[in-house]
Formats: sequence, C-alpha cells, structure tokens
Amino acid sequence: MNKQRIGLGYDVHRLRVGRRLILGGVHISSPQGLVGHSDGDVLIHAVMDALLGAVGLGDIGTHFPPSDPAYKDASSLTLLKRVVELLEQAGWAPRQISAVLVAERPRLSPYVPQMRQNLAQVLGRPAEDVSIQVTTHEGLGALGRGEGMASWATALVYKSEPGAKS
Repeated sequence: MNKQRIGLGYDVHRLRVGRRLILGGVHISSPQGLVGHSDGDVLIHAVMDALLGAVGLGDIGTHFPPSDPAYKDASSLTLLKRVVELLEQAGWAPRQISAVLVAERPRLSPYVPQMRQNLAQVLGRPAEDVSIQVTTHEGLGALGRGEGMASWATALVYKSEPGAKS
C-alpha cells in the first residue's frame, strides 16, 4: 500500500482596488486585493488543491463552489481546516507543504514567517514543515505588470494510522 502521496496545486487571481489583500491568512496593507468569491487567498487555495489532489479528492471548486453563497468572502484558513478534515476522513494527513507565491508588489518576504505559522497551525504540523518562497515575474506578462498574483504548491501527505502520531 502506498503510504505517501504528492499533490500539486495552482491558483491565480486578479488584483482590484478596494479589496483586502489576504495571503497565507495574513492581512497585508495594500491598495489592491485579490478578486475571488472567498477572500481570494491564492497561496492557501494552491495549498488546498495540492492536498486534495494528492489523495484524489478533486479540487477546491468542487468542495467550495463559487456559486455557493456560503463561501462568499470566506476565510481561506477556515476552508483549509475543512480540507484537512476531508483528508482525515479519507485516512490521510498532511506532512509537508512547499509553495511559491508570485507577486510584483507589495514586498511579501516580511509576512512569510506569519504565513508559515498560520498554515502550520491549521495543518497540525511544525512551521519547519511549511516552506513558502516569494518571487516576482520579472515584469513579464500580466503577473509581471502587477495585474494579479499566483501561487504553486506541492503537498506531501501520508496514510494515517488511527491514533498514531508522526
């Protein structure tokens, strides 16, 4: 039996003046925020898709459809908690996350430690098991022009044994 699996997630959202910018569950002071049905947190959305994909449970659009008013402006940290519960119900648990966040501005590196802590807490893992790298698109394309932000994430999950600690 395969006791570990890897998943890949990706998300991208446009920026709009007047929206709050939330990344990794952290409110970041910015004149623009990400457009989305929920809070638009591209980092957490990519992590959720990576976790769901690792165990074959679909994607966030399947579990939290934008047509459902229950998820309007929802906290992505709350949605991530639900994804962890779905994994647990299927007998899986998160082990490690590695994510890349692409944004031209604002400068995000000062917020990374809190983002890591937020994700680690919800995932039930130490912060050292959550890696977040930030980069720019070097001025290329829509992301490079600052029209939006994107994130890629990989997730390592393991088959959990009832009552076992890893």
